[in-house]
Amino acid sequence: MRALPATTAIAFTICMMAGSGCHRNLEPYVPGETASQPDLRKIFPPGAALAERPAGQASGEPGLPPPPAEETAPAATSGPPVRGRVELAPGAASPAAGQAILFVIARRGSGPPIAVKRIQAPVFPLDFEIGADDRMIATVAFAGPLELAARLDGDGNASTRSPGDLQGVASATVEPGAEGVTIVLGEAP
Repeated sequence: MRALPATTAIAFTICMMAGSGCHRNLEPYVPGETASQPDLRKIFPPGAALAERPAGQASGEPGLPPPPAEETAPAATSGPPVRGRVELAPGAASPAAGQAILFVIARRGSGPPIAVKRIQAPVFPLDFEIGADDRMIATVAFAGPLELAARLDGDGNASTRSPGDLQGVASATVEPGAEGVTIVLGEAP
């Protein structure tokens, strides 16, 4: 006899949970309303691979919408590369050759890097060229004004900063196509 009240309580709880989970409790019912497909471009970036359909769910099967048309990302307009030279400040000691990697970084203002050039085992003075081919994201335009910086990383890991790593910045912002830009590497502050 005691099992009946527990079963009733569980059934009541399940019904309440199902009723409160229905989105129609929040929005009024509109007669004739049709369901629409969600805009998956907000979730999956253009060009992302589509998940494979399970066996038996071909794109032409009745009741299933056709697969979305393949979208291509718009080509970003980009300017010509920036050319310059990275030098060591007088008295600056270069990290051990072989492990050191020079990163030349172009960014707009204080934003994330637009382009990064990675140069293994650099010999100074070093001439560099950074442009659209070095972009972090292909759809972001290589356009100015650009702030150029360089960092000589002793352990070759871009995400670590060690004592003795050298860094420097160009004296002024530049536009794509600029030449003769000089970056002097010195001790990090």
